[in-house]
Amino acid sequence: MPMKGRFPIRRTLQYLGQGDVVFKDSVKVMTVNYNTHGELGEGARKFVFFNIPQIQYKNPWVQITMFKNMTPSPFLRFYLDSGEQVLVDVESKSNKEIVEHIRKILGKNEETLEKEEQEKKQLSHPAHFGPRKYCLRECMLVAMAFRWLTGFSECPFWSVSTASETESLMEIVLSCPLVSLTRRTALSQMSF
Repeated sequence: MPMKGRFPIRRTLQYLGQGDVVFKDSVKVMTVNYNTHGELGEGARKFVFFNIPQIQYKNPWVQITMFKNMTPSPFLRFYLDSGEQVLVDVESKSNKEIVEHIRKILGKNEETLEKEEQEKKQLSHPAHFGPRKYCLRECMLVAMAFRWLTGFSECPFWSVSTASETESLMEIVLSCPLVSLTRRTALSQMSF
């Protein structure tokens, strides 16, 4: 993105990632009511200009709506998933005070953030890919279409089945329209 417009640094990933506010899971909607003129709303205007992009980046599932020049005094309203509303008065506060106040009342604490970061690091291993419901096997050789290396270890549970079960399984696999013709011929020539 080109560095054009007012204060273009606030659109960089480094700046967006520096935001401190990560809302609790119960926060669903945030509305900001502020005025574009007057000294009492200066902190709210700076909050919208500098801090709202960071909050949007850190909380992508929270809907954020801004209302300009509709109220005499600036305030924030949060809608929680329980139907409850939290009203925060931001009149004559600086943008840093507003951020700290929001983080105290509706932000996740440091312990929770560290715990979530650890869980994310554990799941980011290159071997963990795809949906969890498909990653139920310890080894690829446990899958039905692979031959087991019997010289190195015991056969898995499916390889000791009866011949009739194996034949019925092969009929199902060969009749599947998703199996390619070359794979069908290779599977039909295999002996179990």
